[in-house]
Amino acid sequence: MENKKIIFSGIQPTSTPHLGNYLGALKNWVAMQDEYECVYSVVDLHAVTVRQEPAKLRGQIAETYALLMAMGIDTEKTVLFVQGHNPHHTQLAWLLSCYTGFGELSRMTQFKDKSEKHSENINAGLFTYPVLQAADILLYQADLVPVGEDQKQHLEISRDIAVRFNNIYGEAFTLPQAHIPLGCGKVMSLSEPRRKMSKSDENPHACISVLDDRDTVVRKFKRAVTDSGSEIVYREGDDLKAGINNLISIYAAVTGKTVAETEKEFSGKGYGEFKLAVGEAVADMFKPVREEYARIAADKTHLISRMRDGAEKSMKISAKTLKKVCKKVGFLQL
Repeated sequence: MENKKIIFSGIQPTSTPHLGNYLGALKNWVAMQDEYECVYSVVDLHAVTVRQEPAKLRGQIAETYALLMAMGIDTEKTVLFVQGHNPHHTQLAWLLSCYTGFGELSRMTQFKDKSEKHSENINAGLFTYPVLQAADILLYQADLVPVGEDQKQHLEISRDIAVRFNNIYGEAFTLPQAHIPLGCGKVMSLSEPRRKMSKSDENPHACISVLDDRDTVVRKFKRAVTDSGSEIVYREGDDLKAGINNLISIYAAVTGKTVAETEKEFSGKGYGEFKLAVGEAVADMFKPVREEYARIAADKTHLISRMRDGAEKSMKISAKTLKKVCKKVGFLQL
């Protein structure tokens, strides 16, 4: 790799990415490719802490990989791979689990949250999930990891594990730092604007999928929950204005305009006209992604070739770290 800082990030292939995923993370993945050495992964191993339907999961892995390419991830200059195609991740995860405290893992808030949601399947993988995530990051000597609020705790434990290992054996791992990219804040649900937009929302009108067609996108925005007012004005912290605040934030992020410019553009206009404009702007943004995705997904041979190439690149990098770690702990290597 060149002397650029290394960024690692991953996305679970549990369903099609939505507008919040795109504006909050994936759009930045594309933008960071020129400034950093980027390593991006479709983290299929993380997905199975919750029961998955095998055939559906296989399809979602391929879909997610193709979508990342369609969004602009350049597999010639960026390492894009499927986590499960590189066995170094699970091998390092086992090693790191021997340097991770039970108490550290039991304090993870995501384990508590997921245990409540999936009380019928509280498995060991759900508990040790942060160790695999640490392995993902540390294998590539990542300098930076893009994180939201809900992932900061996992990055902190990754750093703690790396510090502990380095203190015992000498420097083996780079200590990753949080990278907070500029861009849109949280994108909220269109039906319950006080909650984040979520892939798992039971209301089909609450979430905009990257692959929704134009009519579907516009229709969902037309149905977006607002309030009884009519002014297109952003009121930060006003719960009663959560719906219109969300739409203004989305429009500004998609068009590149400021909140003030958005308010000025729609001064004197009503919610109905504004909802239509937001829907059309989002649909226009996703049109080239949908078209490119259709082209990539149709050529399965090429898609598999890209995956194979990404796996080989990732293994070439991660093998160096794994070999160093194995030597430090005292394994006999052939």
